[in-house]
Amino acid sequence: MQVLVAGGNGFIGTNLVDELVDRGHDVTVLARTPDAAALPEGVDTVSGDVTAYDSIESALDGQDVVVNLVALSPLFKPKGGNEMHDEIHRHGTENLVRAAEESGVDRFVQMSALGADPDGATAYIRAKGQAETHVKESDLDWVIVRPSVVFGEGGEFVSFTKKLAPPFVSPLPGGGKTKFQPIWVGDLVPMLADSVEDDAHVGETYELGGPDVLSLADVAKLAHGADGRSVTVLPVPMGLAGIGLSIAGSIPGFPMGADQYQSLKFDNTTDDNAVEAFGRTETDLTSLRSYLGAE
Repeated sequence: MQVLVAGGNGFIGTNLVDELVDRGHDVTVLARTPDAAALPEGVDTVSGDVTAYDSIESALDGQDVVVNLVALSPLFKPKGGNEMHDEIHRHGTENLVRAAEESGVDRFVQMSALGADPDGATAYIRAKGQAETHVKESDLDWVIVRPSVVFGEGGEFVSFTKKLAPPFVSPLPGGGKTKFQPIWVGDLVPMLADSVEDDAHVGETYELGGPDVLSLADVAKLAHGADGRSVTVLPVPMGLAGIGLSIAGSIPGFPMGADQYQSLKFDNTTDDNAVEAFGRTETDLTSLRSYLGAE
């Protein structure tokens, strides 16, 4: 099949492109500044910005499937403010869906996020939810995948946690009790590739997580422990943390703000881990603990 991967130069995208090429697909990567050197030989690249329809319209001609991986990180305050979540996640998805419909694309695979909700608590979650609505209301065969945080070589979750929770003594909002269900990129991308290929997944929304549910404090201890350093968590009341992050978020260059504080108030875990829909069980998956060599 002819598969276009929007955002294919990113962390998950480069891994997915490798998987699709290994499966024999003809892959094109759409990105604002595509880097052919980071991709397998034979992968086509096209420059385009999903927020500018005219720049992507022709890129979808002749494609059978579009995979939308274009995303801003929920971990950091976006340059340009929280409205960038709406511009890229909602409006960018609308443009890709429109171009896919007009180009006769058969299938649209949307990578969303756990908790995506048009009325959600953060700008990221609201924009992801609104994007899902647009995909579902389209004329395309669609698949929506909602992973928890993704880890692996080149990912930002572990490095972000180390910054948020420094070694030795780590002051964490709410004592770092927010829960995550991290999934390894090497487990996620075959499921995304299956969503491209298998008609059984059309019209489905899948929540996907790894084998373990870990608190933020757990992740910090594992990440620093892998470096031979200990961590003692110093709980910071959520209200106080919210005030501090709201103030600090107004400082140019500070990576977090009120939206990131809000995200720490709810867990990032699946209600029903759907990995079995892809022929996997949680025991088949790589845990963050084993990835870090902490077992």
